[in-house]
Amino acid sequence: MNPILGGITRLRAAEGSPEPTPFEHFLKASGNFLPSPQARWCTQKMKLAEMEKFVGDEPTISYVGIRGDEEREGYVSTKPNIQAIFPFRKNIWSLDVINQFLSPKNAEKVRSIYLQVCPDNLVDPILKVLDTPLTRDFYYSKKLNALLDIDVKVFNKAVYEYLKTTDLPVGQLDEFPLIDNDDVLVKDDIFSILEDSGVGVPAYYKPVEFEVDGRKGTYSRSRSGCYFCFYQQKIEWIWLYEQHPDLFKKAMEFEKDGYTWNQHESLSELIKPERVRQIKLDAIKKQEAKKKQGDGTLLGQLDDDEELMCANCFI
Repeated sequence: MNPILGGITRLRAAEGSPEPTPFEHFLKASGNFLPSPQARWCTQKMKLAEMEKFVGDEPTISYVGIRGDEEREGYVSTKPNIQAIFPFRKNIWSLDVINQFLSPKNAEKVRSIYLQVCPDNLVDPILKVLDTPLTRDFYYSKKLNALLDIDVKVFNKAVYEYLKTTDLPVGQLDEFPLIDNDDVLVKDDIFSILEDSGVGVPAYYKPVEFEVDGRKGTYSRSRSGCYFCFYQQKIEWIWLYEQHPDLFKKAMEFEKDGYTWNQHESLSELIKPERVRQIKLDAIKKQEAKKKQGDGTLLGQLDDDEELMCANCFI
């Protein structure tokens, strides 16, 4: 990427620390308290804080790679000079922008903007949606989806014109070509882009076959990120244990002082032979069920547990 982008600035948290890695620096600072779904200090301290520090007060657009088939918002900075954009989704704007745009206090301004950018044949249906007050039965997301369903590009143009009346970064641009894009990219689209570009799908996504009691299954990673990510599935821990034992050993070494990566189970307990066997059988059972439903593809297998993803790790 360096030759194409003209050089990449690499940020490293805890610069100058005597600890071998930023993670170990912050782990020590937190009293060996491992990160968890309830205390996700790892991404906040090692990635987000460094990015915000690097950006400073410069107007910045953060492009977030959440796909169109994912129901999550991801990281949105609280700093007013950093604006998140979601280019793969039908709605490319973050919730904070949508809340502003659809706020009753901005209703007249938004109505006026729409009349400027809207084709004549769409005026009536759009005004009908805009003039419908927000209620418990017709809340922000329903109003948003109603406007998107009428015309995504017109909606984007209206939001862009609204942003020009604010201090948000996109509003400071003379043009923003993404508003004319209404493509929604889902997982198979992303994988196709990787393959067609020559980059390829990361090897850790490729399924590896295993067998238990004559029954065959596969395992792999379902996410990018740290090898010891506490959001990964039990079968992913087994994949790490069997495919990358050195990394699994490092993850085990972090488990001390009563803190474990998984609730109610340490990694040393997880790799006991009978426990490994049971985890694999459970994975096989899931995969067989998905095949009966007609989705035995790699993409389908990776969908198993995505509801457990950490949004902040995928900005």
